[in-house]
Amino acid sequence: MPSDSVLYESRDKVAIITLNRPDKLNALNGDVCARMVELWQRFEEGEDRVAIITGAGRAFTAGADLNDGGEIWPWMPGVGVELKKPVIAAVNGLVVGGGVVLVQFADLAIMAEDAWLSYPEAKIGFTGGLMASMVARVPHKIAMEFLLVGEKMTAQRAYEIGFVNRVVPADQLMEVAMDYARKLAANAPLVVETLKAFAGQTMPKSPTEMAGYARRMTERTFASEDLAEGKAAFAQKRTPVFKGK
Repeated sequence: MPSDSVLYESRDKVAIITLNRPDKLNALNGDVCARMVELWQRFEEGEDRVAIITGAGRAFTAGADLNDGGEIWPWMPGVGVELKKPVIAAVNGLVVGGGVVLVQFADLAIMAEDAWLSYPEAKIGFTGGLMASMVARVPHKIAMEFLLVGEKMTAQRAYEIGFVNRVVPADQLMEVAMDYARKLAANAPLVVETLKAFAGQTMPKSPTEMAGYARRMTERTFASEDLAEGKAAFAQKRTPVFKGK
């Protein structure tokens, strides 16, 4: 039975992906992380042209679930998964840790005016490092203040530094996000895909981001049919028949 920790809805060629653990402030546990890998694949292979990701209840996400945390990098767009189609973050309520990373890697972001961001890893004593890519997206000193001091950032401040595209009243968040999504969905898909790919190649990447990309590319060979065939052929002293799968 599919998990309901993350929901997927198709509307007007737009995928609406909702983190759905409102009682836990949509904390990112192992189930959420596994589900996100499945849903990104569904989005990439399906007919929807744009994805909106948001959170149920009063939070986008409180970040990693400290009681049952899953790995974040395998489902982070552009790091663990390659998405050719654009992603819009519709940011509601509090956004902590890995949630801020997700907003960072979205192509566009709309933020409710009462929402706020926090990246407290320096206060906790742990980091995965993905958030370091922020220095390629906003001015260096502002990024370093956010990363190292660990204080909250308001929606208005996030807009002022160029981290989000719009700040809107909370009750207009999804309406505005859908307006952007419909406009993107109506544009030429190949052009949108090409420009997103070129922008991704142009954007500087942090060491952790590149490490995630390297793991994604190598781990697909570890799980491949070709590896199983290669091992079998070696044991049977025959020439392997590879399929590229």
